[in-house]
Amino acid sequence: MSYPPKQHQDSNKKHLIHVIRAYPLATVISVSNNEPLITHIPLIYKNNELIGHLDAHNPHAALLKNQNKVTVIFSGPQCYISPSIYTTKHLPTWNYVKVHVEGVVSEIEDPESIKQTMVAMTEFLEQPHHNYTLDKDDPDMDTYLPYVSGFKITITHWEGKFKLSQNRQAVDFEIAKSEMIKRNQVHLGDFLNQIIH
Repeated sequence: MSYPPKQHQDSNKKHLIHVIRAYPLATVISVSNNEPLITHIPLIYKNNELIGHLDAHNPHAALLKNQNKVTVIFSGPQCYISPSIYTTKHLPTWNYVKVHVEGVVSEIEDPESIKQTMVAMTEFLEQPHHNYTLDKDDPDMDTYLPYVSGFKITITHWEGKFKLSQNRQAVDFEIAKSEMIKRNQVHLGDFLNQIIH
């Protein structure tokens, strides 16, 4: 692949898995009759597979089976980088961490296996304190089971797109890294108050 430039690509699977585990909310994309279906759901990575579940009424559920092809994007931290932060002259840019995977998807049909995906997802997302435990034998699980569709994606292709000013001098690269850390630690209260009333 010639784009993005080599310095903005990462093929180290350990790095890509780390992004997936740190930022599990995925953008899942399927195509039917030349129309994309897009769903945002958390996925768990295990043994070259992504495992998840969604509302069975979601129209996307009909495509998350039968070895259909699927593209999944995981989005890590991102931010605008102003030239004002650098020690040398540069133009404005946007830095980001993304992982794109392609795969084939199959339905998880066994009710007990679907329950297990729900339990595993909760265990994963409750890390590290595990303040809540989802009990597979909770009667509510059986109540909701008919409304849940489970699936697993076998990954066939990986791409790491890490645009982090790697093409800058070492000192400017470190400055850009610090800027991303700073910008991703801002308090979100004001933002949320603007969009949620």
